[in-house]
Amino acid sequence: MQRYDDTSDWNVLINRRQFGGIRSEMRAPMTLVHDPTRFLPTDTAKPDETFDIRLDLRLGDHEVQLHHARGETDDHLWAWVPDKKWMFTGDFVIWNFPNAGNPQKVQRYALEWAHALRAMIAQGPELLVPAHGLPIRGKQRIASVLGDIAGALEALVRQVLEMMNAGETLDAIIHTVKVPAEVLAKPYLRPLYDEPEFVVRGIWRLYGGWWDGAASRLKPAPDAVLGAEIASLAGGADVLIARAKGIAEEGDLRLACHLADFAAWAAPDDPTIHTRRAEIYNKRRDVELSLMSKGIFKAAARESEAVVKRHQP
Repeated sequence: MQRYDDTSDWNVLINRRQFGGIRSEMRAPMTLVHDPTRFLPTDTAKPDETFDIRLDLRLGDHEVQLHHARGETDDHLWAWVPDKKWMFTGDFVIWNFPNAGNPQKVQRYALEWAHALRAMIAQGPELLVPAHGLPIRGKQRIASVLGDIAGALEALVRQVLEMMNAGETLDAIIHTVKVPAEVLAKPYLRPLYDEPEFVVRGIWRLYGGWWDGAASRLKPAPDAVLGAEIASLAGGADVLIARAKGIAEEGDLRLACHLADFAAWAAPDDPTIHTRRAEIYNKRRDVELSLMSKGIFKAAARESEAVVKRHQP
């Protein structure tokens, strides 16, 4: 909680970016916090008791066990009511692919997340209540859901570590390691919030550090300098953005976004360049599934739209 206080402005900024990509699809504006200028409200209660592994409570006639485990956050927990066989999973289950790779936030823990899910299965819950989405009833059904989520995370960790141990770069890993389509089709593993590619990056960061393995990106040139040089080689920023537009129309939006960024870095105040860049990022946003991607790509489009607006009479 102290970390969130120390980075309050940063967290407000990234939440606006993260959720801004879906704002137009919502019936009402999203309210992230009571005070939009702070990540945590000033009256947020501070804990008066903490624990490291497990805390047993008595609530009325029921024993409640709180179990600490690292997952979406390093201070996460799940709760077990043994006499009722009720399981409260928190964000370990969100009816989407696990939020274990958020590109803008602190480290997440995919393997420990899976371990927590395995520990929940071992309790034999008969009712599961998640932090998001519908409750699940039935011991076998719950075990199947938890096992599928754990298995998806374990498979990603295993594949990433195998490639890291073989000396592969992050570039090779993120374009090789995948979750099978039939797994992502399950209603509790849809990549509509986070997505496996981002989890892969989080696994790399946890086990291998921030450097991606490309020597030029260890101490890179400034983006503006790189963009200007590539634009010069291509024959101008207008040539780059025209090529980006053509590639986008052919369907390769990943490559098109690279060229659009190079053009915009080379010509940061050119409204024509930024009009095309906004079009490309809006198109990219529209074909993405995850909220993370939609938010970031829409934010990129808005950046360029702001440049265009500044030059309008």
